[in-house]
Amino acid sequence: MKCVFGICIALFCIRTVMANDLILIDGSSTVYPITSQVAQDFYRSESGKTKVLVGISGTGGGFKKFCQGELDMSNASRAISFKEKALCQKNGIEYFELPIALDAITIVVNKDNDWASTLSVEQLKRVWQDDSEGKVTNWRQIDRDFPPRPLTLYGPGTDSGTYDYFIDAIVNTQRSRLDYYASEDDEVLAQKVAQDSNAMAFFGLSYYLEHKDTLKAVAISYDGNEPVIPSLKTLKQGEYQPLSRPLYIYVNKQSVDDFAFVDRFVHYFFHPKRLIHSIKEAGYVPLSEYEYQNILRHYSLGEPLSFGDDGRSSFSP
Repeated sequence: MKCVFGICIALFCIRTVMANDLILIDGSSTVYPITSQVAQDFYRSESGKTKVLVGISGTGGGFKKFCQGELDMSNASRAISFKEKALCQKNGIEYFELPIALDAITIVVNKDNDWASTLSVEQLKRVWQDDSEGKVTNWRQIDRDFPPRPLTLYGPGTDSGTYDYFIDAIVNTQRSRLDYYASEDDEVLAQKVAQDSNAMAFFGLSYYLEHKDTLKAVAISYDGNEPVIPSLKTLKQGEYQPLSRPLYIYVNKQSVDDFAFVDRFVHYFFHPKRLIHSIKEAGYVPLSEYEYQNILRHYSLGEPLSFGDDGRSSFSP
């Protein structure tokens, strides 16, 4: 393994003390359900020989570790930033950027909330913009038809790719208000909203679908169009805007070169039918079999890929 100034020592030590082959993955809580399911299936397919440890530190937290050579792969709910690219380059980390699915950032409220069924992008901006900190604290401040109830906010922390994407799409700045309950774990956020009738939160679609008995998804109105509820159907048809986004995994090229089991895992991961099943089970929209086959072909050849804003590869039919 190629290391820069000893940054791979921790990874080497972990592998040295483990009897089995070990793959280290961290990053997005949104991508976690997909990767963890594939990891479990891969472990069984290898008869327990290769272990895959999947953590949740948020997209930004994952990239920090990945670009310092601490991970074999990083889960991401947004593309790598220029700053993160520079850190990887500084540390000699080369990587494959591989899209895996499409997701919808979902605005949720408590199931007992009978007033907020739809919100516009403008209303969301009014709630989450930096200037609203300590000021917009009541539901009626969002809409005059809403009751004068206190507004409690929940969302991902600033290391989260979901946070980055949401703030860029809705607030259009690099910072939102910070007087909200933050967690990198979407499961925690879903449980908090389920217990708070005054709550509003945002996180990935799959966590809403998993908790839809206790949560309500809010339809979003964008650019003067009719409100659209987030769902697998509206996401696949491109109707849910502007909060639909691609999901990625990033693979350390050196790990692939040094460890055959990492390469085996990537090939296992991108088996089209198996990956499509795992993604649907997790509550996301898969790419096509054709796209997965071509992603794997370009990966095997070591060729770069280029993507549109929706995560669709440039070679899509």
